[in-house]
Amino acid sequence: MLLSLSQWLQGLYPEQFGFLRVFQYLTFRAVMAALTALVIGLVFGPWVIRRLTELKIGQPIREYGMQSHLAKRGTPTMGGALILIGIGLATVLWSDWSNRFVWIVMLVTFGFGAIGWTDDWRKVVDKNPEGMRSREKFIWQSLIGLVAALYLAFSVSETNNLRVLELFLRWVQSGFSNDLPPKADLMLPFFKTISYPLGVFGFIGLTYFVIVGASNAVNLTDGLDGLAIMPVVLVAGALAIFSYVVGSAVYSKYLLFPYIPGAGELMIFCAAIAGAGLAFLWFNAHPAQVFMGDVGALSLGGALGTVAVITRQEILLGVMGGVFVAEALSVMLQVGWFKYTKKKYGEGRRILKMAPLHHHFEKSGWNETQVVIRFWIITMLLCLIGLASLKLR
Repeated sequence: MLLSLSQWLQGLYPEQFGFLRVFQYLTFRAVMAALTALVIGLVFGPWVIRRLTELKIGQPIREYGMQSHLAKRGTPTMGGALILIGIGLATVLWSDWSNRFVWIVMLVTFGFGAIGWTDDWRKVVDKNPEGMRSREKFIWQSLIGLVAALYLAFSVSETNNLRVLELFLRWVQSGFSNDLPPKADLMLPFFKTISYPLGVFGFIGLTYFVIVGASNAVNLTDGLDGLAIMPVVLVAGALAIFSYVVGSAVYSKYLLFPYIPGAGELMIFCAAIAGAGLAFLWFNAHPAQVFMGDVGALSLGGALGTVAVITRQEILLGVMGGVFVAEALSVMLQVGWFKYTKKKYGEGRRILKMAPLHHHFEKSGWNETQVVIRFWIITMLLCLIGLASLKLR
């Protein structure tokens, strides 16, 4: 919005408002988006926490969970709404409204946020710690993920929505040919020329897996005070840099990345995530005054997954978000092994002391703060490895 306003004022009074040319710079608007989201979160955070407390929207704790967490029962949840407000306002203020990638990322973010809101609402209103039924949640996630995947399959390779429509119509007229331009190939990090053609259906399948998988992985990680939000901030910051590179004709050519016009604008969205996330961490640090709930975790994971797909960094998302991947795998392995051993031996057995992975370390003697800080350090290291791939290729 402010970009359009600055352009309009410069057009009317070029001499008086020439200084507004600074709004053309992505880096300036990204910094301002981060600051805007940060200020919104810090200013409105206390009010949001008071309102959630007054409405008795407190976190229910599963009886079979960690006993040390029972003291957290009643802590306000659904604080992820505060993150979404910061992200939404900062992005609307500082991004280019004509950018198609901004809107699809916002659609996924707030669509998954709506799913999380419904899940949290059922938990706190119906007093049911399980919230939405898994199948119902998965269906809605799949619907949003598939819509985004279908659009991005044709959008990543083109420069505007008209050409996206033309590419889609050519695909239909060709009898659903499975070919896509090279920009849509799966990139292998740390290699200059190695990429794998996915085709339309392969791209849609991978994109769906990344978006929905990232959303659920972040949600599984959100089990300790501050555990999920800081890795989200770090990964978003790294993806902001990748967005800037692939959205620049100069830097993408120099660093041998595919040039994706319009992707640079996602730097502003990622910066808004970082700012809003840091503001939320102010209140979510141990002992937490508020939890983000599914409304925050599902939306943030979906946002990271969508940005990774647009910037063609799906594999690097798995590297930089290794904590999220480990948390998700720990649950899948634990559940799968338990069901297998129960069927084979008549008694379920476990690989970990408790899943997700952070609970296993708690059971092993680490206190909550140790788990959180060490997972942060691991994420910092993984993000640095991911950023190193910009040049080490």
